[in-house]
Amino acid sequence: MSTHGNRTAARRWRAVATAATATALVAVPLTLASTSANAAEAHVDNPYAGAKQYVNPTWAATVESAATRAGDATLAAQMRTVAKQPTAVWMDRISAIAGNADGNGLKFHLDEAVKQKTGSTPLVFNLVIYNLPGRDCFALASNGELPASDAGLARYQTEYIDPIVDLLSDPKYQDLRIAATIEPDSLPNLITNISEATCQQSAPYYRAGVKYALDELKTLDNVYTYIDAAHSGWLGWDSNAGPAATLFADVAKTTKKGFASIDGFVTNTANSTPLSEPFLPDPNKQVGSGQVRSSSYYEWNPDFGELAWTQHLHSLLVAAGFPSSTGMLIDTSRNGWGGPNRPTAVSTSTDLNTYVNESRIDRRTHRGAWCNPLGAGIGELPTASPAGAPAASHLDAYVWIKPPGESDGASKEIANDQGKSFDRMCDPTFVSPKLANTLTGATPDAPLAGQWFEAQFKTLVKNAYPVIPTSSDPGPTATPTPTPSVTPTPSVTPTPSVTPTPSVTPTPSVTPTPSVSPTPSATPTQNPGASCSVSYTANSWNNGFTASVKITNRGTAALSGWTLKFSFANGQQVQQGWSAKWAQSGSAVTVTNEAWNGSLAAGGSVDIGFNGSHSGTNNAPTSFTLNGATCS
Repeated sequence: MSTHGNRTAARRWRAVATAATATALVAVPLTLASTSANAAEAHVDNPYAGAKQYVNPTWAATVESAATRAGDATLAAQMRTVAKQPTAVWMDRISAIAGNADGNGLKFHLDEAVKQKTGSTPLVFNLVIYNLPGRDCFALASNGELPASDAGLARYQTEYIDPIVDLLSDPKYQDLRIAATIEPDSLPNLITNISEATCQQSAPYYRAGVKYALDELKTLDNVYTYIDAAHSGWLGWDSNAGPAATLFADVAKTTKKGFASIDGFVTNTANSTPLSEPFLPDPNKQVGSGQVRSSSYYEWNPDFGELAWTQHLHSLLVAAGFPSSTGMLIDTSRNGWGGPNRPTAVSTSTDLNTYVNESRIDRRTHRGAWCNPLGAGIGELPTASPAGAPAASHLDAYVWIKPPGESDGASKEIANDQGKSFDRMCDPTFVSPKLANTLTGATPDAPLAGQWFEAQFKTLVKNAYPVIPTSSDPGPTATPTPTPSVTPTPSVTPTPSVTPTPSVTPTPSVTPTPSVSPTPSATPTQNPGASCSVSYTANSWNNGFTASVKITNRGTAALSGWTLKFSFANGQQVQQGWSAKWAQSGSAVTVTNEAWNGSLAAGGSVDIGFNGSHSGTNNAPTSFTLNGATCS
């Protein structure tokens, strides 16, 4: 009996039945199923190998329309090449299934995919399942329509997942390979943001919702499920990567088919993290005061790009019980980082942070800058089993899960009926405490998440790397990417000051949103004769603030451990610190090194920080001591 026929009949029976006996419940599906049984293609290891992928005609028409307004013949031709590329279809709310004002429904796209399939060549239909209860628990720009509650879960199951599976169950779609990206950002949020009340509330519904989606989708042999696994700038630290693999395994074990319910994992969904950093191949390279991975930009994260992250994650997944055949996908729709600002050679600077900043192709102000980042470009065109990628990354394909040209979030408050809110990370004027007190680097005048954003699309095409070919200059569709070094395992990997998150859904927001752009507090006057110096800046809003502290050893001997002490003058309180151990008694604050940053060479510096509270006045401390010595 056909699995497709059985599910279709059972679903249709439940849709029309108002009262029935248990006997009827069994008999009707069997009778209907027997009339629609057809032999379907056997499940394969890599659905993308030897296959075409579905090109969304609605999105392609939008790109073609943009090409008519490009104002440059070469740019227009490149846009027309982009229009021919496959992208995923997002089911971001219940109404998207039937179709709504923002686009055609799932049946339209499936029917179009059937038309695009030619002969015996398989066709992959990329589908995004994205509507969990309490969606984006640590975000605003892509909040969802369903609450994190039992009622929300019931609607997710009966009004969202069940109708999607009903459609996919139709025998006329059984020859399509449905590659489903499952709930971007959901499970990764439970690794890094579980201390937040909203994520604690959402956690059981994330687990239950993902389990239900996997169980239902995997009743169909032509469906391939890929769990979202964030990106290297979010989960690359060992302290995040290991727990993530364990969580993925735990969820798999709750499903009916266990590890077989998950075909693979997809990284970099809607994000702009590059495949690798060609001029920073060795995270352990010593430059100036420290290793490259200890720079302010990488914060001890050893995975600089997605090739390193997929390799790192795959090894952890196998150790957690997943089969070695588990495949990986990387979304390359916006991670090319070409254009005039792309470095062409490694820096010659001997200052660590300068060396990294002049060498990295990722031009964001911070790896957590996820929203419509300025300067980003389209990356590799969708490619199955990409050449040049390291075998240890176990890549099934480069894919475009995020259709280029669709916004990550509005740069200002926009009224809507989709549950999407204004996130300051999408505001180009906002200096974010989550981004080391830098501007977000977001593109201005952005519409709501998922809406067409033509200004950004033009930039993405102009900054594409490899350069997008034109019809008269086909060029290569992929460029081999330098193989990253094997991911190192540090003896102790510190937790980052903030955990960066992906682009389609907002980054964690540990601190309150400032009502105005913060103003740095004063930095203590320098004393040239001191053996140490401390730079202290604080960005304040309402009753909260984020402080950044830089300690420099100005003595002639290295320190094997350090303790910094200072006092507040206005009753401020340290609430959450990073990169050090923080303690407070009354107004006095004592800070001691972590195991990984206790060694401070002569002339060397260490950056630490904390979130704090104040009662209206937030003057900077006026004196600091390091190991008992007064600092400037």
